[in-house]
Amino acid sequence: MNVLGIIASGVAALFITVALAKSARRVALRPRIPDEPGGRAPRAEALRRTGGATAVLGIGTATGAALWLGAADDAARSVGGLLAGAGAVAALGLVHDLKPLWAALRLAVQAAAASLVVCLAGLSPAAGVLAVVWIVLVTNAFALLDHADGLLTAVGLVTAAGLLACAFVGGDPALALLPATMVAGLAGFLLHNWHPARLRLGACGAQFTGFALAASGALIQAAAPSGRAAWAALPALATVALADSALVLISRRRAARSPLRDTDDHIAHRLRRVRVTVPGAAVLTALWAGMPVATGALVYAELLHPAFLLLPLAGTAAAVYALLRIPAYAPPRTAPPRTGSSRTAPSRTPTSRATQDRTITARRRTETADAGAAVPAAAPATGVKGSAPGRGAPTGTARTAAGHPTVPPPPNGRPAEAATAAAERG
Repeated sequence: MNVLGIIASGVAALFITVALAKSARRVALRPRIPDEPGGRAPRAEALRRTGGATAVLGIGTATGAALWLGAADDAARSVGGLLAGAGAVAALGLVHDLKPLWAALRLAVQAAAASLVVCLAGLSPAAGVLAVVWIVLVTNAFALLDHADGLLTAVGLVTAAGLLACAFVGGDPALALLPATMVAGLAGFLLHNWHPARLRLGACGAQFTGFALAASGALIQAAAPSGRAAWAALPALATVALADSALVLISRRRAARSPLRDTDDHIAHRLRRVRVTVPGAAVLTALWAGMPVATGALVYAELLHPAFLLLPLAGTAAAVYALLRIPAYAPPRTAPPRTGSSRTAPSRTPTSRATQDRTITARRRTETADAGAAVPAAAPATGVKGSAPGRGAPTGTARTAAGHPTVPPPPNGRPAEAATAAAERG
């Protein structure tokens, strides 16, 4: 396949993806239904979530047309199997976007699609098993990068560019067909996926991107001339995706969380906690991915010694260590103190015991003073003269007509009997 055919396929993928994404964006951004209380319509949300299907259709249509026109030459069988496997994974991802599926089912379909690619590529059994494991691992690692606007699209664009360079350097331009259409298709989709994203890749676009990149790398490595350090160069192209997966697994392991439960602990989430914007996180991650991709391409072209691959790997390890120090989980909530009618057990410390004694003494003094003030003095009877101060009965005591003090009624006595007794005494 010549260079002009690759360029034509890339241009076709770009225009098809842009046209489909623009149409999906118009539908997704239509005014909401008037009767809906708020937000977008459910159909619009589904279109935004499954927007990656537009990139899949644009890339797949351009690549399939080039294969039908005979542009891939001898590698048509391998590229055709790769495109079929990526399409099956994308279809499963589209179903997962609409209705979540089991992880075991997704892994089984990915392994079957990878086996199809390996069989059509004619790899040996040992190399085929390793290739299947690699493809499944990298597919899910790239799918985890779809946690921020434009992040996976930018990283996939940089990785596809590195694979395109390796395919041209390796002397098999037919294997550059899919990476070329991916570069153009992802660039067109990035126009709608940049922050604030109007469309998202979703599981459909994310799994297609990861599978296509991983399978293309496996085919390029299998077709590499003997003597090239392809075994060390091409795996470096997935450094950022694997670093994000390692970051998530280590942090969830340290926090005793389930590794399958997705939460805000990825690269972009931690960068956001240190005041990095969403576009800034996508740019920083794309630049991070560009370092191992450029180094791997130069090593594959035999312009650098394979030992230079240790530099981006060491930088990635340092970046993962620094990101692990950024808190990703909220501190656990403490149980509020129990309130109720039951009294709290008193503290056994000497300080609280002395304070409690002083409180009890003050309370008793208050109660005594209130009890004394609550007993009023008896008012003198009308028309009765009281005795002089210091003589006889105290001042204010009620007396009878003969001058004797009145007798109060007994607690359970009767008023009539009390009056009769007083008259007899007088």
